Amino acid sequence: MTENTGSKQRFATSEYNGKTFVISLAVLCLFGAAAWFGYVQIFTRGLERLPPRVCDGAVERQVVIRTLPRTRTAEEGASQRREGEDLMFSCHVFTSADSILSGMARVEDASVQQWLNHYGASTEGDAVRVSVDGAEALAELDLDNGNSSVYVPCVPRGVRADDANESYAIVTEASVIGEGRISGAALRQAVTDFAYQLTKHTYDVAECRDPRVLPEELPRYEEDK
Repeated sequence: MTENTGSKQRFATSEYNGKTFVISLAVLCLFGAAAWFGYVQIFTRGLERLPPRVCDGAVERQVVIRTLPRTRTAEEGASQRREGEDLMFSCHVFTSADSILSGMARVEDASVQQWLNHYGASTEGDAVRVSVDGAEALAELDLDNGNSSVYVPCVPRGVRADDANESYAIVTEASVIGEGRISGAALRQAVTDFAYQLTKHTYDVAECRDPRVLPEELPRYEEDK
């Protein structure tokens, strides 16, 4: 009788310990999930807390998120200087991860060929280029910063086309300083998309004569580039 009682007590103790282990494991899992959620919300969602469109509405936040690494905090800003043939518009996104996405769009007196020559687009292995309806973009190969440039013809309001030595255009250059969330062709594409959105914003600000409807986005770079 005593032996049976002892066996029952040992079984009850074993069952209690098993339940305690399961409950403890569940609590630990919940605690870990809560801690991870808190970490993600506090330390990695700085970009997600930016406005839906950054830099005075020039660029979609999603383009920035696609380009820069996760970060605790992020700060965006824009500035516009002068107007007409001297118009300049700049945009930057700083992060606590020491990565920066920046770009500048300005009116320039330059032909497409001069732009290509200046930005190294010989297309003989050192750059890739896309174009549609007069809008041009190129990105340098073998660079980790995704350095890209966009060219869109534009004669600003109040400026005569005859005053240009070549032809007026909005020229934008953009790049990443520090680490990007992506690399290679994906980074070049993301930075080009950023530069193109800056270009479209500046095109509107410049009130270009005989304005054209710019495409929503530029053609994608070829996958093997």
